[in-house]
Amino acid sequence: MAPLETYLIADRDAEIALARSAAPPALSADATVLVLEKDGYHSVIAGKNGFTCVVERGWMSPLDSADFWNPKLRGPICYNPPAVRSILPYTILRTKLILGGSTKAQMVETIQAELAGDKLPMPEPGAMSYMMSKDGYLGDGPGHWHPHLMFHLPRMGAASWGANLDGSPVVMDTDHKEGPEPETIFMVPIDHWSDGTPAHAH
Repeated sequence: MAPLETYLIADRDAEIALARSAAPPALSADATVLVLEKDGYHSVIAGKNGFTCVVERGWMSPLDSADFWNPKLRGPICYNPPAVRSILPYTILRTKLILGGSTKAQMVETIQAELAGDKLPMPEPGAMSYMMSKDGYLGDGPGHWHPHLMFHLPRMGAASWGANLDGSPVVMDTDHKEGPEPETIFMVPIDHWSDGTPAHAH
């Protein structure tokens, strides 16, 4: 892990704006916003529409990702209400454990133990999130990647959504191992950023 300060954003307003840039303003303007502090995420704006926007850091990457400890990674994401209830708790817990000094292996062990004890939720039907920020940085490999929607489901294979087939718009990450969370994420790239400008293929 790099020094803690390198993961933090000193300007709170800048982090709020970056978090909100994950989804179109019509959605993110009324969302709850969390910002990262030294001990984890804190709610700084109470929303009205059930969505929550946050800027993920590198430790939300797959466990075997080269960007897991990358302090440059900034992943703005807005979760819909089912995802706020059933996916966001993992982001908050991973972050709390890592900032509390847990190793990657200890973090996995804790999440698996809490799952086994029914202390963490399974992905709710309809759980999805927006990642449409042109200002996000998803790692040294993908960079800004594409604006996309993510659908969070209980674990299943790529075939069930027709992911990664020629001509299919659905993408599933098969390059990395799945994390300890009981979910499979299907991604659907879209053709514009949250501010409405077109996203050109890289």
